[in-house]
Amino acid sequence: MRHFSGIVLAVVAALAIFFGGGWGYLRLLQVPTAHESQASMPAGGGSLLHNHQVLFSLAALLAVGLLIGLLMAVPWVSPLAAGLPGLALLALTGLYLARVHQAVQLIPLRTRPYGLGFEALLFNGLLAAAGLAMVVPLFVPSRWRRRVAVPVADVPAAAESGLLTSDDTAVTQQGHFFNTQEFPTSPSTVQQAPFPPAENPYPPTQEQNPYSR
Repeated sequence: MRHFSGIVLAVVAALAIFFGGGWGYLRLLQVPTAHESQASMPAGGGSLLHNHQVLFSLAALLAVGLLIGLLMAVPWVSPLAAGLPGLALLALTGLYLARVHQAVQLIPLRTRPYGLGFEALLFNGLLAAAGLAMVVPLFVPSRWRRRVAVPVADVPAAAESGLLTSDDTAVTQQGHFFNTQEFPTSPSTVQQAPFPPAENPYPPTQEQNPYSR
């Protein structure tokens, strides 16, 4: 099911590259470059914030790039989502290097802005660069394994040692929530205070007057 959804996402990514990428790139190609006269430059060489042609073209390209980046980076998405369109782009680029006419004939809607922009992406080598990046998740072994949430194991009880007493013989402090537990004693056991009163090392002595009368 995970890889089936990856195939569906691969189709969505391919359509986004063809329509969104082709349309946005073609509109950017129609923008004058800096090598032309100053009067023909976009916004007269000033700010492009009010040039809707450039803003919409960049927004379309950024949206396509964000979609492809998420398909490549999100771990729980099948690698087929980005890998299959990447393989298709690399295959089309390889066919373009071998037989240019046949590769161009495979591009649909060549009379529309989408097809013309996609053809420009192919001619400029951008499809090859995008395809190389998109096939990377196919070679990551962890992307092919399903991520299963591991439940948190119960914390094991602490092992008893000679330094710790068991629960049934532990002495707890007398309080509002705890009752005092006493150690069982036998009749022959003599209980003594743990801290007996210290004896005076210098007992008082009766002083005698050596010069008594």
